[in-house]
Amino acid sequence: MKAIITVVGKDKSGIVAGVSGKIAELGLNIDDISQTVLDEYFTMMAVVSSDEKQDFTYLRNEFESFGQTLNVKINIQSAAIFEAMYNI
Repeated sequence: MKAIITVVGKDKSGIVAGVSGKIAELGLNIDDISQTVLDEYFTMMAVVSSDEKQDFTYLRNEFESFGQTLNVKINIQSAAIFEAMYNI
């Protein structure tokens, strides 16, 4: 399983640590990660994977709930769907 995680919100200390911890807690591996701060806004994109099949509804709910605790928006989607959306 391969997925794309995006994180967007107002910049503050601990976002990368928190999201990385949640990724590990859910049994996912970070294959690639990029983050930037534009003015006062934080953005992060991570490619994650797992050798095991994952329930995307469960993962989506977990990240959505966790994002609320950090006051950021976290989205996860299958890498295959992400690639299909942006492949012309």
